[in-house]
Parts: sequence; C-alpha cells; structure tokens
Amino acid sequence: MTSPTPNLPAIGDAIAIVAGDGVLPRLIAEDFARRGQPYRVVVFEGVSLDWLQKHPVIHAVFEKPGRLFADLRKAGCKSVTFAGGMIRPRLSPLRFDFKGLRLAPMLFKALKSGDDDTLRIVSSIFETEGFRIHAPHELLAELLARPGVHTKAQPSADDKRDAARAAEIVRAIGQVDVGQGAVVAQGICLATESIQGTDQMLSFVAKTGEMYRPDPEGSKGVLLKAPKPGQDWRVDLPAIGPETMNSAHAAGLAGVVVEAGGVLILGLEDTVARADALGLFLWGRAQSDAS
Repeated sequence: MTSPTPNLPAIGDAIAIVAGDGVLPRLIAEDFARRGQPYRVVVFEGVSLDWLQKHPVIHAVFEKPGRLFADLRKAGCKSVTFAGGMIRPRLSPLRFDFKGLRLAPMLFKALKSGDDDTLRIVSSIFETEGFRIHAPHELLAELLARPGVHTKAQPSADDKRDAARAAEIVRAIGQVDVGQGAVVAQGICLATESIQGTDQMLSFVAKTGEMYRPDPEGSKGVLLKAPKPGQDWRVDLPAIGPETMNSAHAAGLAGVVVEAGGVLILGLEDTVARADALGLFLWGRAQSDAS
C-alpha cells in the first residue's frame, strides 16, 4: 500500500489542526509556529490539552459544526489535519445548531461505525464544506517510520516469525475496521488492539501474557503496528513513541515492529533512546521483509 500523493497547503494559507490527545498535534503546532505557517488549533469541548497557551485556538462543540465552519473561514483556514486520539462524544440533539441538524444522520451513523469509517464520514463533511484534508505525515514528513532496525538490539529469527504472524493478524482485524496492532509471542496471539487502544492492549499483556507463553526460554513476543487495508492515510495512521516502548517493556516484549512508511514515530530520537535504555528493538518492517 502507498500513501496518496500530497497536495500540500499553499504558503500563507491557514491550516486547522483538529487536536486530540497525545503529542502529535503539539508537534505539528510547534512546527507551524517555527515556520511562520498560519494555523489554528481546534479543540473540541471535553478535550483537555495542557500546551495551548502559546497557540491560536478555536474552541468547538461537536453539536455546532456550523459555528466551527464559520470560525475556520473567518480565520482563513482552507485546510484541515486531524491529529491525536479522541473519545467518541455523546451527542445531545437539543444542542445542535442548524448545520448540526442537517448533518445529524451522518454524525450518528459515524459514531456507530468503526474508527476508519467514522473518520471517513467526518472527513467527507469537512470536504463538502470546501476544506482540504491533509495527513499529519504530509505536514511533518519525518514522522513516517523508515525501513530497518533503528536500535542496538536486533530482532531474532523467532522475533521475525512472530512479527510475520502479527502482520497477518493485524491485516485480518484491519479488514473489518477493528484495530491496527497485535502482540504475538512464540507464534501465539496474546492480544489484539480494539477501540481501547495500544496502551490498554499492552497493559492486558503485562497482566496476563506470561501464562500463555508455553516455553519460558522462548521468544518474549513483539508488538506490531500497521495501517488497516484500504485505510484513508490522511487520518488515523497508527503511531508509536517513547511511551510505547515503556509499555512494551512492561509487557515483557522483545521489541516493537512497525510497517515502514505506514506508521508515525512521534519523536524518533527519544523513542530509539528509550528502546536502547530498555534493551528493546525497534524495527521498521518493509514489504520486502514479508517475503
């Protein structure tokens, strides 16, 4: 799978960063600020971020898309990028503005769909309003995982077999829009990612994984992350960072495997340093490694 050809914003055009949890929206906002790229950080009601003080913000309410679109146009925003995790809201029909009432059937359908379908619907709403959608990795190209092993630790032959098995599992759950990650040890699937996310999956493995590894001297296991088949690469690419390494270590794993060119690494130097300190490997698995 390849990502679509970027159609980057024109210099001087403001970009809206629809910000959720995690470090990604902050990285984008800080990069825009350094480069003098006009932008606004869109923060929806119920999302709490502690880094907004030095950034221009548009406060938004899920039920009032008409007001949001008007605020974006007033700020000169022609493009939008979605960055960071966000819990699905509980919409109140009594709070909808006029635009919200018109969009309500689509919004309620989105909230009952898988993650990828949800983001497709939300993206199509913004596009219908005339906004261009840009992937975070189009704006910060260095975020995409490069092929190869980035750490001092190297995956063993058993680790590579576990990674191949995990890739099959992630492909299967991705086809039904469930998740983007799996943990495999000694050929056995210890966990798959669902709506709870990677951290909760690894927490589960930390608590239960030891009893399911049949050979105490065998492979410890790997976390593999990859995009879903047919996924819109502009939104919700899988991501890892230093905290992923902490969680993988707590789960007793040997390392983390990501699909090269299809996963975001949020802070490569810090992530590699954390992996090296913990004795884990970080492997950007290329398509050629799968053959």
